[in-house]
Amino acid sequence: MLTINVGPLALAVPHVLMVVSLFLAMLTGWWVGRRSERNPEQQLFRLLLVALVVARLAFVLMYVEHFREEPWRVIDIRDGGFIAWPGLLVAVLLGTWLAWRDGGLRRPLGAAVMVGMLSWGFGIFALHAFEQGTRLPEMGLRDSHGEPTALQDYVGKPLVVNLWATWCPPCRREMPVLAKAQQDNTEVNFLFVNQGEGERLIADFLEAEGLSLENVLLDTGGRLGQHVGSAALPTTLFYDAEGRQVGSHLGELSHASLARALEQLEVKNQP
Repeated sequence: MLTINVGPLALAVPHVLMVVSLFLAMLTGWWVGRRSERNPEQQLFRLLLVALVVARLAFVLMYVEHFREEPWRVIDIRDGGFIAWPGLLVAVLLGTWLAWRDGGLRRPLGAAVMVGMLSWGFGIFALHAFEQGTRLPEMGLRDSHGEPTALQDYVGKPLVVNLWATWCPPCRREMPVLAKAQQDNTEVNFLFVNQGEGERLIADFLEAEGLSLENVLLDTGGRLGQHVGSAALPTTLFYDAEGRQVGSHLGELSHASLARALEQLEVKNQP
């Protein structure tokens, strides 16, 4: 499962895990500090903000070459570009300093940070374990010419499967990024699996945008999105050469976030 539906909203599971972990941390801090009337809620929000900023800066510094032409994308966090461990390290150090300065906060803040980090870490570990136990579905689709094809036909190389639609603005924005990656990474198979639209509409869109894509597939019933548990577009799935899922990305990909995902895919395909 990649998303959790809350009414009309489809929330990414990692985002839900972060919110749940923050709630558990706040509840723990309130419970431990209730007798001394010291609630570390404000400090917890501060630590979360610092962790996110540092995680984003670490990502930008590591992939700075992808931001030189469009530096404004540094603040466009819709691409999900974060490196967690520097943010966590700085948050722990800052939390330790805050607790050292104020002895009354040591127990509630320390307990809250520990519960929050453990719950988040366990949730992410479980999510990754679930993903890596998932295989490419055995599903028949049609190609852009209406001919039948199967997802399993593309196993044998590392595989990137992008679920998209022409009506989806972030899908349209990320399509040139994926098109360039397909041209530059011939050792990887890229599949563009359109969700719910017809051949003519897709062909008109690609022609109007000047996009030349290989492996455009039609899933007129949106079955693949339902099968992988994603109710939002765009969704991108990453599989190793044997068809095992090794990662996923919900939302728009930038050049930087796709470069990181492809690096991780390459590492997981090494013998």
